[in-house]
Amino acid sequence: MNTTDINVDALLKRLHLANARRSWRDMIARAEKEAWSCRDFLAILVAEEVAHRQQTRIQRLSSRGGFPFLKTVDDFDFSLQSSLRLQVLGNYLCPEMVSEGRNIMLLGKSGRGKTHLAVAIAYRAIQNGFSASFVTAAALIEELSGASSQGRLREALSAYLQPHLLVIDEVGYLSYGPDAANVLFHVVNLRHLRHRPMVFTTNKSPLTAWGEVLHDHDLAEAIVDRVLEKGRLLLVDGPSYRTRHLKLDNTEQPAKDVARVSGKQRP
Repeated sequence: MNTTDINVDALLKRLHLANARRSWRDMIARAEKEAWSCRDFLAILVAEEVAHRQQTRIQRLSSRGGFPFLKTVDDFDFSLQSSLRLQVLGNYLCPEMVSEGRNIMLLGKSGRGKTHLAVAIAYRAIQNGFSASFVTAAALIEELSGASSQGRLREALSAYLQPHLLVIDEVGYLSYGPDAANVLFHVVNLRHLRHRPMVFTTNKSPLTAWGEVLHDHDLAEAIVDRVLEKGRLLLVDGPSYRTRHLKLDNTEQPAKDVARVSGKQRP
C-alpha cells in the first residue's frame, strides 16, 4: 500500500481527532529528530488527544455551569480560617462525592470563603468527570416560583435535576416569596431520590432559622433532613476575607450543632 496516497488530514477529520489533526506534522518531525519508535509515536499522539479532549470538556462544562468565578481549593487561603483543615474537605473532592451522593452545607458569616469552597468542590467534580451547576438560592426560588405560577414547574425543574452536582448559594441572605420552601423542597427531594449531591452555603443555622427565611418550618425541616441524611454541616470560621485588612476578629463562639472545620479555639 502506498502511504503517500493517504490523506491523513481527511482521515483524522473523519475520526474527529482534532488535536491530532493539528499536531501530527510537528510530531512527525519531533519523532524523526528524537528517534521515536512507532509505539512511542502512537502513544504520545493518542495521549495528547485524550488530554486535549479532557481539557476541552472541563472548559465547556465550566462555562455552562453558571459559576460567578472559577476557584480551586489550592487558591483558598487556609491561614485566615483558624486552622481550617483541607483533610476535612477530602471526602468532597474525590469522585465518590458524586457517585455516593454526598451533600455538604457550608455555614458561616459573610466573607468567610463559603462560595469559594463551594465553587472549588464543584470544579473538582467537573475535573473528576461529572457535570456541575451553580445558582443562588434567590435566583432558583424566583425562577421556580414564577414557573409554578404559570404551570411550568415540572419543565423548569429539569435544569436543576440534570447536573450531577448542584451548588445552591446564599440560602438566607435575601428575603423570598411565600412559595420559597415549596419550590426548594421539590429540587432537594427529587435530587435526593436520584442520589444526586448538593452543596449549600448559608449564613443561617439550618436547624433554627431556615423555617423563618423559607416561610415554612415543616418544609424547611424536611429539606435539611434530606440534605443531611447523606451529608455534613461544616462551619467555615475565621475573619472575613473582605475586611481582613481591618483585622476585625469575631470573638463569638461557634454554634454547637455543627461540625467544626477549624480546630483552634479563639483567645
